[in-house]
Amino acid sequence: MRDPGSHRDSARRILIRRRITLRRVAVLAVSALALAAIIVGLLSKPPDTRIDGRLSVKRAAPAPAFSLPLLAGGALPKNPSPRLAAALQSGRLSLAALRGTPVVLNIWASWCHPCREEAPILAAGWKSARRDGVLFLGLNMEDGEDTAKAFLTEFGIGYPIVRESGSAVARSFGATGIPETYFLDRGGMVVAHVIGALSSKTLAAGTKAARTGEVLGLIAGAQLSAAHSLPSRIGVSPT
Repeated sequence: MRDPGSHRDSARRILIRRRITLRRVAVLAVSALALAAIIVGLLSKPPDTRIDGRLSVKRAAPAPAFSLPLLAGGALPKNPSPRLAAALQSGRLSLAALRGTPVVLNIWASWCHPCREEAPILAAGWKSARRDGVLFLGLNMEDGEDTAKAFLTEFGIGYPIVRESGSAVARSFGATGIPETYFLDRGGMVVAHVIGALSSKTLAAGTKAARTGEVLGLIAGAQLSAAHSLPSRIGVSPT
């Protein structure tokens, strides 16, 4: 016959093991929730508003540093700097490589309808701007690589394109929707920002500002993608 005391000891050990297991599960659950909270906080981080804040009072703002892989190499503007040419050959482009070159930075995605409407304007504008030494640079975000490349082929986009799978770099510029276009002078300062789709007029004005360093500030573009609407803080008429 089994000793009753031995049975109680066995039951006690089982109970203790269950309590330890439950505590471990609870600790893991709390850790997972904390990690999830951190991830959500990072993903929902609001865009940086410093660039638009300075542009709103007609002051240039330094462009944020970035380094992104090239989706498409494209052609170079007239008389490119050695560092820009080397960067394009390396397959990765950074803000540092753009210094000394006026830049038109267009943020887009293939699924964005307004981006499709402004694409022919950008393709045409690039053909003339590159002769003046201005670099057009596309930033493709939250997009599939194959569909993005098909977009470039469809619209005959011949300038370089960098790509990010998320939106961290776009948000560091202050973008809250697409399309958006930033104009950088030779020193890496943002002198104009078109919010929404470009027109031939706003593209020409921004390109000239990038080339001369004149600060135009915030410029309202045409419609935005319904999936990426902007708040009402923006509303500066084109000049």
